[in-house]
Amino acid sequence: MLPLSRCAFRALQASRGRLLSTSHSRRDARTGLVLGVYEKEGEDGGFHLTEAAAGFDSSLSGKLSEMLKISGPTPKKGKSRMFYGIHKDFPCVAVVGLGTNTAGVCGAENWDTCKENIREAMSAGCRQLQDLEVSRVEVDSCGDAQSAAEGAVLGLFQYDQLKSKKKTKVTTLLHGSGDLAGWEKGVLYGEGQNLARLLMEAPANHITPSVFADTIEEKLAPHTDRVTVHKRPQAWIEEQQMGAFLSVSKGSEEPPVFLELHYKGCPDQTQAPLLLVGKGITFDSGGISLKPSSGMDAMRADMGGAATVCASIVTAAALKLPINIIGLAPLCENMPSGKANKPGDVVRAKNGKTIQVDNTDAEGRLILADALCYAHSFKPRAIVNAATLTGAMDVALGSAATGVFTNSDWLWEQLQKASVVTGDRVWRMPLFQHYTRQVTDSQLADLNNIGKYSRSGGACTAAAFLKEFVTATHWAHLDIAGVMANKDEIPYLRKGMSGRPTRTLVEFAAGLAQQG
Repeated sequence: MLPLSRCAFRALQASRGRLLSTSHSRRDARTGLVLGVYEKEGEDGGFHLTEAAAGFDSSLSGKLSEMLKISGPTPKKGKSRMFYGIHKDFPCVAVVGLGTNTAGVCGAENWDTCKENIREAMSAGCRQLQDLEVSRVEVDSCGDAQSAAEGAVLGLFQYDQLKSKKKTKVTTLLHGSGDLAGWEKGVLYGEGQNLARLLMEAPANHITPSVFADTIEEKLAPHTDRVTVHKRPQAWIEEQQMGAFLSVSKGSEEPPVFLELHYKGCPDQTQAPLLLVGKGITFDSGGISLKPSSGMDAMRADMGGAATVCASIVTAAALKLPINIIGLAPLCENMPSGKANKPGDVVRAKNGKTIQVDNTDAEGRLILADALCYAHSFKPRAIVNAATLTGAMDVALGSAATGVFTNSDWLWEQLQKASVVTGDRVWRMPLFQHYTRQVTDSQLADLNNIGKYSRSGGACTAAAFLKEFVTATHWAHLDIAGVMANKDEIPYLRKGMSGRPTRTLVEFAAGLAQQG
């Protein structure tokens, strides 16, 4: 048989697609398949099919390989090629490039390149089929079912709840009889991050502190045998003498909520819990120190710390991780009003320290200060807080990695190890006394909520401020301001709020669970 020209090939593809839509009208015409293909290193145009793709090709007597050869160069990493009508059960087949098969953990990049390539490829294939309004997609595991599932689930997420015209809802399934447990784990990891994205993307008038707390309670409802939810009202916050938190919330008409989650996954109930704390500013106007109007709408996601912390606990519960976790999320708005904090005001935190509030837009550290003080009452094995805390963090690292400030080498190693697996990276930042001196040099109080040299080392002085409310041996502050949103940097996330680093927090907790 003579090889087909490319024009003839495309015509054959189109005719097969038309015939298929007629002759198999009784079948589910909305089923698609995503398969992976590797580039052969050193061979121009050479390729190597994944195990699942090779099996599919074999069932077609080599037709897939033939079409790949005649349809152009091997798809590059993350690029896909569509084939129509080549199999009776799959009207649409997307073959996506995985790069070379020699990839693995890369020291320079601080992630597993193979896992990242799989996430990118499966995401690209699923999106292309979604654009064709395919509602059921089977996905190649590519030798790592969890990463494939994460890519598929994360790649298909689109916040369109408030739009009349919505993207096609796609059900993804593992193709073949591969690692189903790994696939299901990856689905839960992806859905966890998507929950954080959903909360962060929703408008602030839809996700108020009360609605946020109710949403998390609803998500945890299937796990009431292992989870307790406390939605602490303003009266309780006042009883706890959380003056820093209350000073921020008083500027808004929306009442504050202190959300407290207890997940008891360890059979040994005496095991010290992992303590996760998330900043929960559901809208940040800046207060009296008002932000510029341009881009202020993105401050609906200033509760990203609370969203990722709570989503990670929802995921841990779904995975039934054998570990005890407590999650704390001080939730409120930061608004200007006659009751709001004024620059120069002095407030008293739960531990008795006084704080001079010279910038009301540095409010996240105020609500976290009280939450961190309260966290110590549970005698945790470690405390990790997450917050979209400073624009300076975005300037320092951009969206490449979450900045981590920690007093514990052990805790840093656990977080870094988890991030290599998830591809949602972390980078260690300094906690020098150099920065502490800049926040303790205050004219009116024990501390100032901004550094003495406000334009220098803003992320570092914010971390130094939080450290003043920590006595635990193992504490880490994750500044996630730089990774809050995605433009096009992470190929398997669409443009919008990212939900990062939810999967890293889940993987971190899973790692601690294995240690017992």
